Amino acid sequence: MSSLVIFDPPFYPPQLNPLLTRICQSISYPAAYCVYQLELAIAPADIERLKAIEEERIVYLPNHPTLDDGVVLFLLSTRLGQLFHYIVAYEAFKGLQGKFLQRIGAYSIRRGLGDRLSIVQTLKLLQEPACRLVIFPEGGCSYQNDTVMPFRSGAVELALKAMNRLVQHDTTVPNFYLVPVSLKYRYTSSMNSVIERTISRLEEALNLNPVVSDFYQRLRVIAEQVLLNLEREYGIENNLIIEKDWNQRIEQLKNRVLDECEQKLNLTPAAQLPMRERVYKIQSILESRSEQLLEDEETYDALYQTTVRLLNFNAIYDGYVASDPTPERFMDTLIRFEREVFQINHPQPKGNRKAHLSIGEPIDLKDYFYLYKQNREATVENLTEQLQQTVQTNLAILLRESPSSNL
Repeated sequence: MSSLVIFDPPFYPPQLNPLLTRICQSISYPAAYCVYQLELAIAPADIERLKAIEEERIVYLPNHPTLDDGVVLFLLSTRLGQLFHYIVAYEAFKGLQGKFLQRIGAYSIRRGLGDRLSIVQTLKLLQEPACRLVIFPEGGCSYQNDTVMPFRSGAVELALKAMNRLVQHDTTVPNFYLVPVSLKYRYTSSMNSVIERTISRLEEALNLNPVVSDFYQRLRVIAEQVLLNLEREYGIENNLIIEKDWNQRIEQLKNRVLDECEQKLNLTPAAQLPMRERVYKIQSILESRSEQLLEDEETYDALYQTTVRLLNFNAIYDGYVASDPTPERFMDTLIRFEREVFQINHPQPKGNRKAHLSIGEPIDLKDYFYLYKQNREATVENLTEQLQQTVQTNLAILLRESPSSNL
């Protein structure tokens, strides 16, 4: 008799429980500090800026440097005394964690393919008078504290579609705010001993004997070994890497791995799309084909783990640490290597951090609605670019206002 197999649903809807969420908010500050080693830092003027529009529909659009960013936005909801909804990657809705996420207002999205159920849910929420929705417009985690990846246009497009529907029922164009949010982490104490331990652990795992004491030089030796190991694993011959700089080699490696994944799934490469979009498509197809792939679970797991590795190295480039050798940039890179070498998807926090939030000037879509009616594509594109630039500019200001000591 064959065993009963239960497959995951195609969509996890929000099941916001206000009482449970308020209870969680009441303990969120000490819980975030104890579990995630996080505390929120936001200027009173930014809180006032958000309070001034609290009666309107709001979409929060933060950058996405770490897997802990959702915790930071939940702390912001606590600070404002509001209930948020959150769009979260489908993969996070497993077991008890997924049920908890739904109860505090999160719902799923399958990235890479048009997730019709998630889009319908988003449009419904955006039309509610008390809409408070968090969307990470980069579409995924950059794993870099000072980097903003290109924004996807979906958040702006759906908000304008929702406004258009509202106007069809009421000729008055409502206020509807998009809020750019810049998020930057700072370690609150010296990280030298942590960096030493992390580097030593990686050196031991990679059979490296340090010949210098300089952190940066040791980091480069680790990076070179990780890169060589990956090139060997994916069959990139030595004669193809001679005279290439590291950034060229990284790009060549990512393309080789991506091509291999697409070939195994008989997908036509979409070279015009950003790498992460192609990876999300592969992940979505893997999820949708899980029933057929159950008989070859090793192949499924191997392909999925490969996509995780690709996302881990998506935004990396040679010079990220050298251009500004802060503890945060060192740890960004070392944690990335830990994920690869030790196959850890979510390494434990390395030290106490302050999550600095900077709130950009909210954009009222009411001011752009008639432009949208005249030229929808151009309006969406221009607003998306404007929001991305604001987040990046304010991130740079946070860097200047709360600088770390270089190592």
